[in-house]
Amino acid sequence: MSSASSPRPAVLSIGRIYCDLIFTGLEALPELGKETFAQDMNIAAGGGAFITAAHLAHKGRACALLARLGLDPLSVGILPELMATGADLRFLERCETAGPQVTVASVVDNDRAFLSRRAGTALPATLEDALNWSEAGHLHIAEYATLHEIPDLITRAKAKGLTVSLDPSWDETLIYDPALLEACKGTDIFLPNQEEALAITGHKDPVAALNALAEHFPCVVLKGGADGAWLKAGDLQLHQSAEAVTVVDTTGAGDAFNAGFIDSWMQGVGFEAALGEGIICGSLAVQAAGGAAILAAKP
Repeated sequence: MSSASSPRPAVLSIGRIYCDLIFTGLEALPELGKETFAQDMNIAAGGGAFITAAHLAHKGRACALLARLGLDPLSVGILPELMATGADLRFLERCETAGPQVTVASVVDNDRAFLSRRAGTALPATLEDALNWSEAGHLHIAEYATLHEIPDLITRAKAKGLTVSLDPSWDETLIYDPALLEACKGTDIFLPNQEEALAITGHKDPVAALNALAEHFPCVVLKGGADGAWLKAGDLQLHQSAEAVTVVDTTGAGDAFNAGFIDSWMQGVGFEAALGEGIICGSLAVQAAGGAAILAAKP
């Protein structure tokens, strides 16, 4: 069921914020004992919660970033980018223990590898105020790791009348958690990428994984990168292809996809149109280094 008729159309996007160090122009990933040089490097704000919030704001959807941000130089350095996106920062908690939080992304062709460091807890002190925000109608959880740390998050959001979407996001220590599906119970839109869906279900075929996940959630959207995306909601099953674009960096493409899909879903335009809008947003994001970097050049 869509939330198109909700009197509170804003989105809360919760998750960790990272300072992304993105190395591009690599011929291969670094190896132990060897030094590898990249042709280019960009510094950008990252993390699924921020990237989804930025793309939602770009589409004109009211969206508040629900997160913690450190006081260290790297955290302070990305604050102007957070502000420039137009995302609402009223629920951004600033505290010393929230940073530095960093991801090093090594990009080779259309794939990438990450090295990340988390800092402190994912639980913002502003959570209760955010859930009570009169304009909020939807909560987007950008990573299962955040839900794992705040296990009653979905229950609390539902008690406030919010609909919920969740991107499990790859975490080697949690993606195979047998309790993951039960912990995500109550989610209205489940948004894994293909690799995550296969890991969670144990299937080797994306359609089989999609069908398995659809037994647990009203709507499952499986992101396949250049292969497009699949959707299953009740008896409806869809697949849409992605158009070829020039790929600079795929970091955050899935989070941008989430924004396009969620915004359209909340408008009640139908699953097919929402799937297409998700693909458009994901394809846009890969054309610059950093999941939200392309937005600076797009009015």
